[in-house]
Amino acid sequence: MPVSAEHDDTEQHLLALHQDLETGKLAEVKQLLHALTPAEIADLLEALKPKDRLVIWRMLPADVAGEVLVELNEEARSGLIKAIESTDSEDLVEAAGTLDPDDLADIVEDLPEKIRQQVVQALSHHDRSRLEKVLAYPEDTAGNLMHTDTITVRPDVTLDVVLRYLRLRGEMPDLTDSLYVVDKDDKLIGILPLSILLTADPDKTVRELMVTDIEAIPANLPASDVALLFEHHDWVSAPVVDEEGRLLGRITIDDVVDVIRDEAEHNIMSHAGLSEEVDMFAPVKISAQRRAVWLGVNLITAFLAAWVIGLYEETIQKEVALAVLMPIVASMGGIAGTQTLTLVIRGLALKQIGVTNVNTLLMKELAVAFLNGVLWAVVVGIIATVWFQAIHIGLLIATAMIINLLCAALAGVTIPLLLQKMGIDPALAGGVLLTTVTDVVGFMAFLGLATWWLF
Repeated sequence: MPVSAEHDDTEQHLLALHQDLETGKLAEVKQLLHALTPAEIADLLEALKPKDRLVIWRMLPADVAGEVLVELNEEARSGLIKAIESTDSEDLVEAAGTLDPDDLADIVEDLPEKIRQQVVQALSHHDRSRLEKVLAYPEDTAGNLMHTDTITVRPDVTLDVVLRYLRLRGEMPDLTDSLYVVDKDDKLIGILPLSILLTADPDKTVRELMVTDIEAIPANLPASDVALLFEHHDWVSAPVVDEEGRLLGRITIDDVVDVIRDEAEHNIMSHAGLSEEVDMFAPVKISAQRRAVWLGVNLITAFLAAWVIGLYEETIQKEVALAVLMPIVASMGGIAGTQTLTLVIRGLALKQIGVTNVNTLLMKELAVAFLNGVLWAVVVGIIATVWFQAIHIGLLIATAMIINLLCAALAGVTIPLLLQKMGIDPALAGGVLLTTVTDVVGFMAFLGLATWWLF
């Protein structure tokens, strides 16, 4: 039996889908799909093998199928589109043709050239203009994120005229909480909240009641900054304008939720050198090639750490206990550094770190590292002394641990700042560089001190 969509349990939906597909109960599969939203169906498709994705997609009505394509991650969508094109491209044309131009903009670049031309040519002049307006802006900017389905009014009309216009129009775009007031050149001069429109004297003019103290979003503003503005102002929607202040469209809270989710996925996946758009069931060869690059980078850093250890081969041979204990120093530094690194990357993403407070943050992290370093240096030093019955081993590892935790804190603050200045994503490269620093410093501190002591 299909699982009710009210519980929003992807795992149960996936289990039911597998069972129904294996037993050939296609009617029950269709019933399950009918109970799900396009976003939920997209989540299920991403969790299925590529051959099953096409089977499920074929069962969807054209309008739902188009929305599912929009919700899929980029790599999964690209693979599905190729599979659809190889069997019946007309289905793809029909599904894409049901999309609003603003949603179509999200997938049009993924469509094969022939299909793209068919879909665009089928659009009305107005819809084609809307599509071109969105595509004119780079990905991950407000202009590319916006919807062009705005309702505008002039300032000199009465509220009664506006209400009659809305009744004549018959419907409003989703998540409309305000109307936008523009002049004859389409420049934004204010907004008219629906709450005012519905409660104020209908004989009043828009100019008398419109809100002029508004913060419009520049079309070239990065999507991450758009998300911050929505968070700070608790907006449901916000206008997007060009450099001259002309109204281009609007961004709604549902678009911002997608941005926040994408950024969260990016931060998680980038720590492993992967893209947030990666397909979980991508072909083995492609997945292996993608991961091989990151493994190669890590191998280089591992050889660097091994080279440092090799410099102290004679010391290790003289005191075998060093080989047993040195991973502890590197590991503790790595954990402490990762804590600082994560804190700083978050602060940079939220625009909370700048020239005014970076020195304060650095001193605070160094102080925290010193206190934790002393605490755990005492603990580990005592354990090492008792374990190997040698007080000098305990003193060596304790001193090396304090040094490495201080260096880890320093690296955790400075590495993401330097990477950001160089135009490199700190979430992607920060972890590898930090691990290299803590490994090299940890080994050098511990083994260097041991060499000085023993020789």
